[in-house]
Amino acid sequence: MLLTILYIIGITAEAMTGAISAGKRKMDWFGVMFVASATAIGGGTVRDIILGHYPVAWVKHPEYIIITCIAGVVTTLIAPWVERNHRLFLVLDAIGLVVFSIIGCRIAFDMGLYPIICLIAAIITGVFGGLLRDLICSQKPMVLHKELYAFVALFSGIIYLLLLHYKVEESLTTLITLIAGFSLRMTALHFAWSLPVFHFDLHDTTEHKK
Repeated sequence: MLLTILYIIGITAEAMTGAISAGKRKMDWFGVMFVASATAIGGGTVRDIILGHYPVAWVKHPEYIIITCIAGVVTTLIAPWVERNHRLFLVLDAIGLVVFSIIGCRIAFDMGLYPIICLIAAIITGVFGGLLRDLICSQKPMVLHKELYAFVALFSGIIYLLLLHYKVEESLTTLITLIAGFSLRMTALHFAWSLPVFHFDLHDTTEHKK
């Protein structure tokens, strides 16, 4: 029940941030709803298609697509408030990221797939919605630059699988993973932690040879 409530909060927050991105690209209401839904439930959709897990989540639970579309439209009416409360949405996004990662990992685990596939499912579920949003809106994919984002999804998946391996009770496993993943994400934001960045400029190499 807790995971379901947090999931709904997560997809609502993600849909609203997606709608803001659509607004910055001056999209109409259909575009807003499309981007909002892609941001919120795109990761789960891609995961289900790759794993052959049917029906996909929003087909089985159409209320999810309704929630994301409504959240997108509502955002067009309260966009200034959403922008002013950017920090609140960072917190909700962090919760959503960990919840999505847990759900992705759990689905793959229940399908009897290898641990590495469970971790990949966690990452896809956690970050692919943001990737889709940025690609649709012609923006640099933020989840692949600087911030610890995809790594948090991986970290959450590892914690979750380890606790399952050691037979920790399901609700406690979920709670520990939520706390650990959320703490890492918020700490990384506070201290601006990031993975090493690979920078290669062919022009610089050519100039050096000269």
